[in-house]
Amino acid sequence: MSGSAIPAPGLVHGVYPQRDDTPEGLRVHLRTMGLKLLDRLGSRGTSHYLRKADAVLEREQRFTRLDDGGLQRAAERAATLLRQHGLRHAALLDAVAIARELVRRETGLLGYRNQVCATLVMLDGRLAEMHTGEGKTLATFIAALAAALAGIPVHVITANDFLVVRDAEQLRPVAARIGLRTGTITTELDPEQRRDEYACDIVYCTGKELVFDYLRDRLTRREYRHDLHHRLARLGDSGSHGGQPVLRGLCLALIDEADSILLDEATTPLILSRQGASGMTEPHYRQAMKIARCLDEGLHYRCIPDSREITLTPLGRTAIGDRCRHLPGLWRIGRFQRGTVTQALVALHRYERDRDYLVRDDQVHIIDPTTGRIAEGRQWSKGLHQFIELKEGCPLSDAFQPMARITFQRFFPRYLRLGGTSATLREARGELLSLYALPVVAVPLHRPSRRRTVPPVLHATAERKWARTIERTRQEIGRGRPVLIATESVRDSDTLSALLDRAGIEHVVLNARQDAEEAAIVARAGRAGAVTVATNMAGRGTDITIPDEVQQRGGLHVISCQLNGARRIERQLHGRCARQGSPGSVETILSLEEPLFRQYLPASLQRWLRRYRNRRDAPLPGWLARLLPVLVRRRHERTQRRIRTTLRQADEQNRRLLGIGGRD
Repeated sequence: MSGSAIPAPGLVHGVYPQRDDTPEGLRVHLRTMGLKLLDRLGSRGTSHYLRKADAVLEREQRFTRLDDGGLQRAAERAATLLRQHGLRHAALLDAVAIARELVRRETGLLGYRNQVCATLVMLDGRLAEMHTGEGKTLATFIAALAAALAGIPVHVITANDFLVVRDAEQLRPVAARIGLRTGTITTELDPEQRRDEYACDIVYCTGKELVFDYLRDRLTRREYRHDLHHRLARLGDSGSHGGQPVLRGLCLALIDEADSILLDEATTPLILSRQGASGMTEPHYRQAMKIARCLDEGLHYRCIPDSREITLTPLGRTAIGDRCRHLPGLWRIGRFQRGTVTQALVALHRYERDRDYLVRDDQVHIIDPTTGRIAEGRQWSKGLHQFIELKEGCPLSDAFQPMARITFQRFFPRYLRLGGTSATLREARGELLSLYALPVVAVPLHRPSRRRTVPPVLHATAERKWARTIERTRQEIGRGRPVLIATESVRDSDTLSALLDRAGIEHVVLNARQDAEEAAIVARAGRAGAVTVATNMAGRGTDITIPDEVQQRGGLHVISCQLNGARRIERQLHGRCARQGSPGSVETILSLEEPLFRQYLPASLQRWLRRYRNRRDAPLPGWLARLLPVLVRRRHERTQRRIRTTLRQADEQNRRLLGIGGRD
């Protein structure tokens, strides 16, 4: 995109702006190589944006002396220049300074130099790595205001509906001072309400709500082959919105916790579905489950490591065929037999209750593996959800028929301009550059970190891990410090909660069962002597307030009882304590029974380590506690990178094939 073209609906970008995601190999390759070269030369590195941040702070001194009317006129002048000359113009520095002053006048919050630096990074179409607690929300506020001043429709993408509403409510009065409107997209809105909200200058939403609205728009827009058709349709339907898209296109997106969306959730297919006949009835599901329960692992089927897939052995295929020989209808088709029974086996053996899903009110609710929260409105496809309902004795829900699908790694490159921020980006900077052409810029700390890291401990068994965790918790709350204990799954959090009850330690639990009370639980987690047991859902989006008297005692103590598959997620958890120069400490307590150890450690090494099981009261040597998690994480990260790359290639191939067939 040209630096002088504002990414907004109009003559240049059309009624519904978006970038064509066609690879056009040479163009994408040259752009990526150019960005890599700029990064290596340092022409767009941290120092570049810090100098521009200093220029913003100098310009802001002019605006602090203006009254509200003078500030409004200054904003209008900056907006005119930006719309004429684009975001590369020097007026962008004025727009950021004005936005920062507006935030100060309305909320009393003063954006620090590092937050202004992050704002400029995001507006330049890059990702800003800001440490946890350094004010990512405020930096995104300022970036959204500055871009909206230029007439750009801005989408700010956050983790969940609670944060959507909270952040939008904080920004709304600030934006209103200069005549900008702020909208929110939440689950309960109908199409007309969504269209009204998307018409606002700045819109807060979750990634999933945004993608599903985009897919609905794609279905609506299929009948129009050219932008002119849309303009004519709008003229013809001037009194009605029927058949019109709800979005105004994909102009600018600012992504909070960008690594979570662009990497951790990148390969999750987002499927727009409707209720419809799938050909499968309840007797089909029950018959397949009955057959699957009769098959033996190793003899009839094998579970594929590093995935949830199951493959049938030749003996398994024969056994299924024999059991279906006298069944009517679809059961006479070999492909249907094998596919349906295999899906039943996956539901039985590869998905676990309280890890992958919850059962509440006789309904199966999917647990988002990244956030630990319930994934509202989502259902597994191809009958898997119905098989899990049958496994848990729940009434079978209606199957859904897919209408359109896309992944985040195909969706977000369609924005004309994309930026974002997160605390944990540097480990994946190469992948973010190659998949999204998004360079990462590290933003320095506002104050030096005072976090203390306790040496990790690795036990042979989970029992010893929990015993050590309880012992350390008792020691820290005895000093008057709050403790946050991170567990891998709902099941682990329930297990530890029962052990804490037995030990007489008061605590609260935060997992997918308590997602509605998340904000209140996190707000109390910093009190003296408070103990909070949490899954990944406590890792992002909400702040733990630490009173002054608790800071004098050492601040929050974090105990990690989970082996995270990525270093980024581990650093995010550690960032819950010692924010903005306050004290805090973190330690890791693991056992050899962690799922990733069993999955990724070589069999020979596991056999060598088994001898330590006879010494249950002693942890493994410290060098093993440091080395083994590193080894496992590297293997897991390599596997996940390969999966994302493979999916991207498959998506591109499918797009080309569907394009040849006249369908996109």
